Amino acid sequence: MQAIDTLTPCPCGNMAGYTHCCGPLHEGAVAQTAESLMRSRYSAYVLKREDYLLATWHSSNRPASLKLATQQPAPTWLGLDVKHHEEDGEHATVEFVARLRYGGGKAQRMHEISRFVREQGRWYYLDGRFPEG
Repeated sequence: MQAIDTLTPCPCGNMAGYTHCCGPLHEGAVAQTAESLMRSRYSAYVLKREDYLLATWHSSNRPASLKLATQQPAPTWLGLDVKHHEEDGEHATVEFVARLRYGGGKAQRMHEISRFVREQGRWYYLDGRFPEG
């Protein structure tokens, strides 16, 4: 797990800072929206919080492990842009673009439309698809 300076903007881009944004979610607070859960999951990837990622992944398709600590080369996360967020009762979608770089390579974009479900008041990541283009 990576340490974070609590005075800097949150990894998800919120200028309020980690302690006022994703930090409380990583420590057990409930995400009020699917978008806030998705942002906290992005921050968890940045900080290598595999425990949080697995806990917020819906049990129907949660992997046993993500092996973030052993990724080689490890990605450097460069930023997040949420394009669209839509909730319909207990279901939601969040479209985003995450920017990252592997090793000293060229920056890449990961464009995903993620699906979320709310169960017993908690949002969970279901799955995502990568739109063409």
